[in-house]
Formats: sequence, C-alpha cells, structure tokens
Amino acid sequence: MSLPAQPFFATSEQRLAWARQRFFERGEAPTGLVSEALIQSWQRCVRAGRQGSEHVAFEPVSAVRLDSALRRSRQLCEAAADSFQRLEVALGGTGCRLLLADADGMIVRLSQAPSTSPSAAVLPHLARLGVNVSESLLGTNAPGVVLRTGQACSVSGPEHFFDQVAAIHCAAAPIRDTQGHIAGVLDLSIEDRGFGFDAQPLIGMYASAIENRLLRTQSVEHLVVEFQASPDVLGTPLAGLIGIAPDGRVAWMNGMAARLVGALATRSEAGSAEALLGLTMALLLDHSRHGELALLRLPNGLNVWMRVQMQARDGLRGVLVAAQPPAAAPPTAPPVAQAASAANLVDASRELIAKTVQECSGNISEAARRLGVSRGRVYRQMRGAAP
Repeated sequence: MSLPAQPFFATSEQRLAWARQRFFERGEAPTGLVSEALIQSWQRCVRAGRQGSEHVAFEPVSAVRLDSALRRSRQLCEAAADSFQRLEVALGGTGCRLLLADADGMIVRLSQAPSTSPSAAVLPHLARLGVNVSESLLGTNAPGVVLRTGQACSVSGPEHFFDQVAAIHCAAAPIRDTQGHIAGVLDLSIEDRGFGFDAQPLIGMYASAIENRLLRTQSVEHLVVEFQASPDVLGTPLAGLIGIAPDGRVAWMNGMAARLVGALATRSEAGSAEALLGLTMALLLDHSRHGELALLRLPNGLNVWMRVQMQARDGLRGVLVAAQPPAAAPPTAPPVAQAASAANLVDASRELIAKTVQECSGNISEAARRLGVSRGRVYRQMRGAAP
C-alpha cells in the first residue's frame, strides 16, 4: 500500500518507508527524510548497477590476504587494543558487536559474539575476520559510508541499500593517521533491534582515543602539543593534539585541535607551529623539558591549557663530536678526574647544541645538520638529558 505524499509520520519506520518508496520506486531523492550521506550512498550503489534485492556474499578473503592485511594493520590494531577492550566491557550486556576495519574495509579485529544476543541470522556471518564491509561490496552501511566520506555515520535497519542486511543497525567513526588519511574505521553493530543508547557519540569517543594513540605511535622526532580549554580533559579523547616536526612545521593535528585553533587551521600559514600556537620552537622545547601544564593564549584569543611532550627516536651511534676533541686522559688519572672530564664533556656538548639551535632560530633539523648528529640527539640535549 502506497503512502500518501508528505504524510505525518507517527514512527521513524513510516518515514523511512516513504523515503525508500520515493527513491527506489519513483527515482526521487528523499531529501529531508534521510541524511544526505545516505542518499548519496544509495545513488552510488544504483550507479554501480546494484539492486537492493540481490544476494550479498560475506566471504572472508584467503588466509594469505588476511595475514597480509593484519600485518599492514599492526599499528592500527595495537593502538586500538586498550580502547577496544574497555569498550567490549562497556558493551557486555547490550548484544552489540564491535568491529575494527582497515582502510580498505576489511575487518581486522572484532569482539566476541555476545551470549545475550538473539539468534541473529546475518551478523554472525558478516562479523568475521577478513570480511570486507566497504560500500562497493556491502552497499550502504555505516563503516562503508565512513570510508567513502571520512565522516562519522549511522545506518539503521532499512537505511541499508541491500534488503539482506536491513535488520542490522550500525554506527561507525573514522580513525586517521599522521598523513590525514583514514587508517581504519571503528564500528558498532546490532541485529534485529536498534541500540538502546546513543551509539554514535560513544563510538566516536573511542575512535578518537584510538586515533590519538595511533598519531603518537606514528610520530618520530616530533614535539606533541596537547591542549584544551580545560586541564581536566587532557589525556582524554577530548584533547587537541598537534605534532610539530623539528623544523617547526606542523606535521599533523587531530580533529579537536583543528576545531580549537579554528579558521587558522585552513590557512596556508598554519604550516608553521609559531603561527598556529604563537610559540617559537625554542619555547616549545623549553616547555617539553619541564613537562608541566602551562596556560597558553592562542592567536585566535582562546586561552588553553597545554602540555608538550617529546616523541623521539635515537638513531645515533657513537659519541657527540664537540668543537675540539678533548685530550685523552693520562693512564694514571684517578677515577674522580675521569668523572669530572666526562661531566665537562657533557656540559660542553649541551652548550654547543644550545648555541647552534639558537643560531638556527630553533630549527632542530638545521642544527642537527650543522653538528652532524641526529635530531633525536639534539632534542634530548635540549631537554637536559645526558648524551
């Protein structure tokens, strides 16, 4: 029975039924009835020659391809480990399945099937390692839409393109890497009934936690600036993070950092940490040495609490070469004198590095090139660590 044009919907099921009738039977875009992201996904499926009534196979890839995908996703899975376990505990009585897919849409980690779930017909076959949930294979679904758009998404029941998966409800959010590319998708799915809670902000919060850990893991010889308007949320998924390269360039920032710095994040001068934060590289290094919270006024006028940490990897082998090599100590020099000589060398090394960094206007890469040492060594010396 056809629904009347522009009816008063008593339920969301009626609204969705009218949206599907307009799209699939009349060829009209049901604007205002479902989200624009879903409409565009439906349209992509139609342009690809797919039909909602066709059968979809949930076959995992071969063992060889799965092993290759798991190796490529090692950093993603390691970054997700703690958050994944915590969220599994939180979802213990909900009947939901938690999925982690890589950038290609392949499931690389999933939670155990909940004992409280009903005898689902589809989700047990879909939720398996190696199954691809991309839009090109599974049609409109939350992780598939996230991979296409880069935006968090929820797809409920008949909002899916294929009738075969119309009993599933899912919510997903992206996880990005230091290049700004999608590294994976975190998804929450349940079959037969909808979520008994607001799933989208929950999955978004945990995806942000995984993303923040992945960004730190992928950062090498970066200063990581963590900031927020409230110091209470530092160390949580709500913190803004910016990675700064040794030359003072902004290497990456997470979504919260981009929102905090505002319009400046989209300007060309945002490539400079000084333009974005209002602090020189030398001042940022000084903050990293102390490791304490500091109140910072951003160039946009917002006051935030900030903490600066070092993410360094030392590839240096051998002893730092000072301006003039010290003379070898005589064989009969007492141990105390040897210790004093070593301490003097440490002090001389620190002074030389500090002076060179100052001459290079805080550019760590340039200072390291002049000294012939690694950037990690310069970082640690600036922080006051022993060579």
